[in-house]
Amino acid sequence: MTTSTSLPQASHGPLIANLLCQLAFGLVAMTICIPSMQEWGAQFGSSQAAVQLTFSGYVAAYGGFQLIYGPMSDRLGRKKILMFGLALACLGSALGALATDLTQLTAARVLQGAGAAAGMVVGRAMVQDLFHGPERTRVMAWIGMAMGLCPPLATIVGGQLHVQWGWQANFVFMTVIALALLVAAWRGLPDHTPAAAAQPHWLGVMLASYARLAREPAFLLYVTILAMTTATFYAFLAGAPIVLGSYGVSPDRIGYYIMCVPLSYIVGNYLITHMAHRAGDRTMMRLGQAATVSGLSLMLVLGIAGVDTPLAFSLPLILLGLGHGLLVPAALVGTVGLLPALAGSAAAVAGLAQQVLGAFSGYAVGLVPHDGAVNLGWIMLGFALCATVAMLALHRRRLA
Repeated sequence: MTTSTSLPQASHGPLIANLLCQLAFGLVAMTICIPSMQEWGAQFGSSQAAVQLTFSGYVAAYGGFQLIYGPMSDRLGRKKILMFGLALACLGSALGALATDLTQLTAARVLQGAGAAAGMVVGRAMVQDLFHGPERTRVMAWIGMAMGLCPPLATIVGGQLHVQWGWQANFVFMTVIALALLVAAWRGLPDHTPAAAAQPHWLGVMLASYARLAREPAFLLYVTILAMTTATFYAFLAGAPIVLGSYGVSPDRIGYYIMCVPLSYIVGNYLITHMAHRAGDRTMMRLGQAATVSGLSLMLVLGIAGVDTPLAFSLPLILLGLGHGLLVPAALVGTVGLLPALAGSAAAVAGLAQQVLGAFSGYAVGLVPHDGAVNLGWIMLGFALCATVAMLALHRRRLA
């Protein structure tokens, strides 16, 4: 068990901003290199599948270490774990800037992802600790809105840094950001105080926490929805540069097309801030999933019809971003809110599942050719339909 802290309303703005930056760091570090990836194969003399491992390796570490950070933050305190992770991410970013071959770069990305994982799991758990009721859903939505800016802004910044100073500049930039966030966590975040009662060894606590969560079918379904939704988005992130490259889009312009999905994701999150009191989670999730499948189906139909242009690829995915914006905040609240005492562990399991499936989807993208949008469309639609099945099962349980 852990204690929960409430903060006065006046302190919410700076606190939310700090939490938002901690949560966003991992996504920025993940996507800032995307414009460079289309050229790494030629620069390092490697295959596209090997280049995709730099993305998948980051994502797998980003998810796997959340499984460790979650229960450790429940036991040792949120801030300590967060600061450790930021220090690790700083080291990985610096090593990435110094890498001279693809093997070193992949290893640095794995270390970077392992450190960045702390921000995601601790940030989500702190939202559970510090906010309550509909306010918690609104905070998740505001965080989602801001995080939706990360992929397009990161890819635009990453593309410009790549063109002006080379791909290494992205890693130098992330090293500086990690140091700044380390100071912000130290100075600006409250201490999460674990319960004073004596507890067994941390490994026993971790295993007991995960065993308890595994006995909750609703939790497993929420996690499946989040994981499949993330896999859909990560397949887009990994595949979009290849598809857009086949249409003649250069690295410094990729972010402008990728922007369609995250900006519409922000709109979906904004709608939730107004719907949290009036519409239930079930309604928001259903609307979100319907929009997601509709957008992917339209993009796929256009690709099959031979409409091979950047706009025909990106514009239909506005519906995907809108759908994810409606779906994800409600699913996140359901995931960490079922068993509040295990919020850190629940966030860790959800994070692991999201990143493992995301890593798999990112790697799968590199296994098939992408002269147009069709193959990527089938991959993304497959993951989205799996999320739809899990959502139907969850809603059937609620009706039972």
